[in-house]
Amino acid sequence: QLRKANEVTVLDEASATQLAAGLRGAQLNVASVEEKPYTRRPYAPFMTSTLQQEAGRKLRFSSERTMSIAQRLYENGYITYMRTDSTTLSESAINAARTQARQLYGAEYVSPSPRQYTRKVKNAQEAHEAIRPAGETFATPDAVRRELDGDEFRIYELIWQRTVASQMADARGTTLSLRINGQSTAAGAQREVVFSASGRTITFAGFLKAYVETVDELAGGEADDAESRLPQLTQGQRLDAIELTPDGHATNPPARYTEASLVKALEELGIGRPSTYSSIIKTIQDRGYVHKKGSALVPSWVAFAVTGLLEQHFGRLVDYDFTAAMEDELDAIASGQERRTDWLNNFYFGGEHGVADSVARSGGLKKLVGVNLEGIDAREVNSIRLFDDEQGRPVYVRVGKNGPYLERMVTGDDGEPKPQRANLNDSLTPDELTLEVAEQLFATPQEGRVLGVDPATGHEIVAKDGRYGPYVSEVLPEPPPGDDDGSAAPAKKGKKPTGPKPRTGSLLRTMDLQTVTLEDALRLLSLPRVVGVDPASNEEITAQNGRYGPYLKRGTDSRSLATEEQMFDITLEEALKIYAEPKRRGRQGAAAPPLRELGADPATGKPMVIKDGRFGPYVTDGETNASLRKGDDVASITDERAAELLADRRARGPAKRPAKKAARKAPAKKAAAKKAAKRS
Repeated sequence: QLRKANEVTVLDEASATQLAAGLRGAQLNVASVEEKPYTRRPYAPFMTSTLQQEAGRKLRFSSERTMSIAQRLYENGYITYMRTDSTTLSESAINAARTQARQLYGAEYVSPSPRQYTRKVKNAQEAHEAIRPAGETFATPDAVRRELDGDEFRIYELIWQRTVASQMADARGTTLSLRINGQSTAAGAQREVVFSASGRTITFAGFLKAYVETVDELAGGEADDAESRLPQLTQGQRLDAIELTPDGHATNPPARYTEASLVKALEELGIGRPSTYSSIIKTIQDRGYVHKKGSALVPSWVAFAVTGLLEQHFGRLVDYDFTAAMEDELDAIASGQERRTDWLNNFYFGGEHGVADSVARSGGLKKLVGVNLEGIDAREVNSIRLFDDEQGRPVYVRVGKNGPYLERMVTGDDGEPKPQRANLNDSLTPDELTLEVAEQLFATPQEGRVLGVDPATGHEIVAKDGRYGPYVSEVLPEPPPGDDDGSAAPAKKGKKPTGPKPRTGSLLRTMDLQTVTLEDALRLLSLPRVVGVDPASNEEITAQNGRYGPYLKRGTDSRSLATEEQMFDITLEEALKIYAEPKRRGRQGAAAPPLRELGADPATGKPMVIKDGRFGPYVTDGETNASLRKGDDVASITDERAAELLADRRARGPAKRPAKKAARKAPAKKAAAKKAAKRS
């Protein structure tokens, strides 16, 4: 920024470049040097929301995944109860954390006195301790490494680090602020220029020895242990302006919510409970209201329509204050101050319960819904006005049963107004739908680009852009209105007439809608391609193109193909070879070569290899997989150590899979304490 006569001028690129040129070679003066002590206190131990947030930022775990892992750790006696909004530690837990910090890091790294953490959050229910390692002495992560799988170890390590760090000393350092003055001769004018810079140096790590809080990448910010060092300068010191670089800066809009930041917002607004955060986030994804783009949660057009409906017709029910007040009332029921049957009766049928504008005093939920349902216009609810085009015509997104689409009214050839529509691709997010993009979509022929005629059928082939991306399709001739004998039965009202469906095929990743040819389209329409019949099972094997890429299908068993070209030329022999290999989960595609080959496993006689997995290297004999532990090195691990890891993994039995949801039972709240007592 440029200062002139007590004013601040924001520079554009041209003036900044001119200013830099006018300062090159000039002498600058250090106007002020300000040094202040820096102190950072440790974070409170985990509660449910902060565990979900930090596991999301550090480990990229979803809230649902984090809670599932924490549930297993609790049930097996490794941590205390994981659904809590308390940051309080018991006296024995504080002593355990302080003792462990002293043993591992030294007495100077322990807080001079025990730390207690209190919270100021709406509707906090502090019936449990904070989430911490179980027992009166904490097992270090290294001590339990061989007892836990990869995910469990990561969550336990996170909880252990945070708990121990909460009783450690403050991190200390210094912050340095500089102001440097100079005179610019840009464009022949003499102007005073003031530069400022700040830096931070950590002189004593304190709790950072054990734990560093991460930051949300989408929201920006700086990690606790980040340093920015400045050279030692003194006030009045002269400097030469050798090089100046004009760097642009743009103010970014607020970041999208991630699962972690959404949990934080729910907590601050008093919405939900520790036990419901992950289920809330799962529900809005399962219903298609949001989807993930990287780690960000992106709303769908359906979400805009649903939100508009609720705010317009049921605003009281979706008001933040109503939700928080309802949580208070449910707390009163839980504490015995309110009878649940009375509360439910008042809430549904109406009564004198609650504050002046509560649902109960407004006549109850039944009346509220009944009255408002009559005034709901389905078309209006499913219409989201975006903007006006250059001719002043409103452009809408309509949410239909087959997905969202664009619509505006234009003048037809007959001079009468008619709707103009354009499909919306699901990959196009609401913020990307600008007027320019809308005009491009309207300009795209809805009937598609004609590629030619299929010589085998005589049907026209077109390329289109649809809801799920670009694709090719054949155009079937219009069916005759009916046979002369009148045998063709009319379609029932509300049902589509039955008949042949056109063949379609999604474009491959290497294809473009504007350049795809008839030859390309005919190859796509040949899919799924029959590769042959498996002689062992007598099942047909087909090559297909799916949402996640090319794959083989035999009955219900599918296998990924390495390239799209394989769909068209893979042989039966090659397909059978792929099916003979162990099945890989997820979208791994073709097997990557092992990191290292070892000898035979003494227990099974099968060769052992080390592979690179989703959570790091692991050893396998083709049937059992075991993650390498801390201290195990891929290059130096011995056959004996690899066999030991496999034997240990077999002894623990197969990994537990989530059970089907059954009737809810009361949680065994004392299980962790009992198991922890046995361990200690």
